[in-house]
Amino acid sequence: MRLESYYEVSQAPDLATFESRLVRFAEQMDFPHVNAVLVLDPPGPGERPTFISVGNTPESYLEASRDPSASARDPVNRRLKALSVPFIYDQSLYATAGAGDLWETQAAFGYKTGVAVALHLPDFRHFLLGVDRDISLPHEEQELSRLMADLQLLAVHAQDAASRLLAPDGETGERPELTRREVEILRWTMEGKTAWAVGAILGVSEGTVNFHLRNIFRKVGASSKHQAVLKALKMRLI
Repeated sequence: MRLESYYEVSQAPDLATFESRLVRFAEQMDFPHVNAVLVLDPPGPGERPTFISVGNTPESYLEASRDPSASARDPVNRRLKALSVPFIYDQSLYATAGAGDLWETQAAFGYKTGVAVALHLPDFRHFLLGVDRDISLPHEEQELSRLMADLQLLAVHAQDAASRLLAPDGETGERPELTRREVEILRWTMEGKTAWAVGAILGVSEGTVNFHLRNIFRKVGASSKHQAVLKALKMRLI
C-alpha cells in the first residue's frame, strides 16, 4: 500500500471524508467491512465509557449485535482490551472461547474472518480498528504478515483523524518549534525513507538521524516515526 493512501486517511478534513477514505482503503485490502471506534474512558469510577464509531457496518448487523452480554462474551472484544498488536479472528477463535453462537450470528452478515487491532492512547482513550470479510485470509505467512502490518499502520493514521474529528475538544497544547534539520528529517521520513537512507541523503550518520528523531518525538509527543509525521502535519510544522 502506498504511503499516500495512509496520509489521505489521517488528513481527512471532515468526518464523511474520513469514513469514505477508510472504507476505500479497506476495500483495497479486499475487506468489504471496516469499523473504527474511538473509546473514551471516564475519568471517574462508576461511569460508562463513550464509544464513537465510523465505518460501513450494516445497520441490520448492528441491530443483531446490540446485546451487552454478547459483547462481553465476544473473544475479539476481550483481546482488544488486552492486546496492542493486530490479531486474526475466525470461527475457531469463537469456538475455542465457547462463543460459537456469536460467530454464527455475525457470519450471516459476512463477518466470518478478519483482522483487528487496538491502540491504547493517553488521556483514557483507545482506538479500535477491524476489517472483516466472508472469505478465508491468505495462508502464506509472508502475505499474512504484510496484511497485519498494513492494518497496524492504518490504525496509527486513522486514530489521528478519529481523535481530531470525533473528539476534538481534548486537543490542547502549544505549537513546538522544530529545527531546520528536524524538519528536513521529518519530510524525508514522510516519503518513507529509513533513518539510514535519510542519513545518506543529508550526509550524516544513521545515529545522528535517530538522535534528531528522538528529539522530534519528545517535542511533538509521539512514540513512532509515523505518529510524529502525522502530528507535525496537523501542527503545520512540515
